[in-house]
Amino acid sequence: MKDLITIGLPSKGRLKDKAISFFNDRGLKILQSDKERNYFGTIENNPKVKIIFLHAKEIIQRLGDGTLEIGVSGLDLLKESDKNLQGKIHIQTKLDFGNANLVIAVPDDWIDVQTIADLEEVSFDIRSKRNSRLRVATKYPNLTNDFLISKGVTQYKLIPSLGATETYPFIGSSEIITDITSTGRTLADNNLRTLKDGLILKSTACLLFAKKKKNSLYPLSKIFR
Repeated sequence: MKDLITIGLPSKGRLKDKAISFFNDRGLKILQSDKERNYFGTIENNPKVKIIFLHAKEIIQRLGDGTLEIGVSGLDLLKESDKNLQGKIHIQTKLDFGNANLVIAVPDDWIDVQTIADLEEVSFDIRSKRNSRLRVATKYPNLTNDFLISKGVTQYKLIPSLGATETYPFIGSSEIITDITSTGRTLADNNLRTLKDGLILKSTACLLFAKKKKNSLYPLSKIFR
């Protein structure tokens, strides 16, 4: 269909529910099939708009390659993506849901480690005594790497996390972690705490436009202000 607009929304959880409410509240009622594995929807009385429900990370990728015109995803996922990809995506507005912080967390019993400066000392200590580097488990290697380097921490090794990052220090896979948290409860439950100056990024859900389609989306942009 000519001039069809494709919008990508998160496929599950509170982020999906909040994104749907965001559109509904602006007179763009989203209709979705009752079928459990149906990933497509429409906007009521608007045949030129198609909704597709995707993983939040995939929404970033598809905005970048132009197969989506509009999407809702997390600022953390956008900032973690490739710089070239980020350059193809416009943040239309930051939304009032999906708030969370990407932080550096250390074990509770590291009582002498309260700041990044303390962490730097520990990293050199590990280097000299064990001839190894401080291991940092994370799902956010790009943001973590940029942050640590900007703070002068160099003696570390990133450990890719495949899930449940907060368990890594206690199964011996890493010394510390970086992770996304909204309340800090999961960190505390796993005997971890955030460094005093360990905030890497304050994230939130964002309404995103594909830059190369932005001009054609101008009429819709007024609705989302």
